[in-house]
Amino acid sequence: MPGRREDTTVAEKDEKELGQLKKRLQDLANRSYRQNTFTFTEFLGLAEQDVFWQAEPELRSAGYRLFGGRDGADRVVIRFGNPEELGYEEDFPITCIYVCPKNQKFADDLSHRDFLGALMNLGIERSTLGDILVGEKQAYLFCLKNVAGFLCENLNQVKHTNVNCKVTEELRELQMEEPDHVFLQVSSERVDAVIAKTYKLSREESLALFRAGKVFVDGRSCENNSKLLKTGETVNARGYGKFQFLGIRGETRKGKSSVEVAVYR
Repeated sequence: MPGRREDTTVAEKDEKELGQLKKRLQDLANRSYRQNTFTFTEFLGLAEQDVFWQAEPELRSAGYRLFGGRDGADRVVIRFGNPEELGYEEDFPITCIYVCPKNQKFADDLSHRDFLGALMNLGIERSTLGDILVGEKQAYLFCLKNVAGFLCENLNQVKHTNVNCKVTEELRELQMEEPDHVFLQVSSERVDAVIAKTYKLSREESLALFRAGKVFVDGRSCENNSKLLKTGETVNARGYGKFQFLGIRGETRKGKSSVEVAVYR
């Protein structure tokens, strides 16, 4: 029929999926509260975490904690339930897997995209995977426990490199990513100004990130480009990376603020 749309747009599909996520979060929180037990989500990305924060006033009575297997994780699992009220503790269903070449000498330099592509080719859901921390030819992968055995058995190749996988039980083995500490001169601590300086963007390019919904501060969508950053807040600019705002370190002769940020490459 003329004028009838057979397919939904990407935006409509995303909106529908986020609406379904909100309902699932409410169901998990209610089940935890009613049954006096812990309930868990799968791994949530930044846009999905923002759905949680929008609904948080309705969910807080159940108690909750966000964790991705390490402090500062981008992708996290939400656990509903208050340990003090329940009278016991329950670990998050998260496992860390170390992935390394079988032969370092002939291994490719592997990127985050290479590892993620190899994992997706195994047919698993993205929601079962957390952060992937990539070194030069190796990676540490956080995943749900129920897929860890499958991944260790079936992830045999990344790009053209044959790899071994093993579960890492002690996170002290994890080689944490060290950020670059950078000093910037900005007119103010406005988030758009700090993003522009950090990633060498024009004002218009920085504002475009906000219009596209690609800026998150401490896991929450930030639509207010004039928001003043507070010391310790973490900013994610999708497509560019993330940094932590470490505060004002002084003032220049021209009246600009000298600020420090820790940039994760």
